Amino acid sequence: MENLLDPAVLFFVLGILAGLLRSDLDIPAAIAKFLSLYLLMALGLKGGFALAQAGPNSDLLRGLAGALLMAFVAPVIGYAWLRRHVSRFDAAALAASFGSVSAVTFLASVQYLETQGLSVGGHMAVAMVLMESPAILFAVLVANALRRAPCAGLSGQPALPGRSGGDASPSAGVGQTVTVAASAAPVWTIVRESLTGGTHLLLIGSLAVGWVSGERGRAVMEPFTAELFKGMLALFLLDMGLTVARSVGQVRGQSRAVLAYAALAPVLHALLALGVAWLLTMKAGDAALLMVLSASASYIVVPAVVRHAIPEANPALYCGLPLGVTFPINILLGIPAYAWIARRLLE
Repeated sequence: MENLLDPAVLFFVLGILAGLLRSDLDIPAAIAKFLSLYLLMALGLKGGFALAQAGPNSDLLRGLAGALLMAFVAPVIGYAWLRRHVSRFDAAALAASFGSVSAVTFLASVQYLETQGLSVGGHMAVAMVLMESPAILFAVLVANALRRAPCAGLSGQPALPGRSGGDASPSAGVGQTVTVAASAAPVWTIVRESLTGGTHLLLIGSLAVGWVSGERGRAVMEPFTAELFKGMLALFLLDMGLTVARSVGQVRGQSRAVLAYAALAPVLHALLALGVAWLLTMKAGDAALLMVLSASASYIVVPAVVRHAIPEANPALYCGLPLGVTFPINILLGIPAYAWIARRLLE
């Protein structure tokens, strides 16, 4: 309940309400991009300052090991279940989205954990970056394998309008069928772009700047990284609320199976992450953040890659479900729940 009364979360709710009411409230794209860059830079600096203070330690190895393990396990589990309910190309795309992570959820969770007195290691920013790519690679490899065996791309589900057995372009009109070239996606290009994309580069670069500048840098940048952060996050979540409201149309009409997956799979991923954190004896704050990252879903990076790498998949699924279902559940309920569980079991 305390999280629901947080100003940043309330602005997120306000954005959803404004969008559903079709208000003309809008955050210009340039300002939204600036807010995103500011939050990533501030978070990277704070993580770097924390790393400089703590130095290399076993917590870093535990956090990165847990992140990599979850990054490989989550998409495999997702694909194994989803292939029974949607076409296998859609299953691969959804497994990529829900096996990857959301930077916005990460930003909101770090702020929440700090207000709850749970310390988070600076290395968890690196963990977030590491968790982005494995699910994408898994999905691309699965899609390439399906193209070599065309019949494997079919599921027991009826073909969607405008698509023939999963092989029609998402942009095809009703009744049209467009054949997609079965060319292999450039896997290592995807890896490089995922690791060197603007948001990741800014986050890791800011982390390095904070680590190198240390305590002196913290004192100089304190007004930038601390005093402004909460207000900027609130404005950013207002824009995200408006975006969520606009994605509602993509969620309508989806099958109960995929809607249930979007709502419940993140909980399963979080519980698996809790088990991993317990086995690795991670600290409560790091464990809570690993749970949040594992429960989040990518709706920016993955759709950008999947749109070109797996054109047979339906964008309404891999774009609409993470943003329209999973993201608001995590922001409103998931983050405080995972923090509470980690604190009770691991502190």
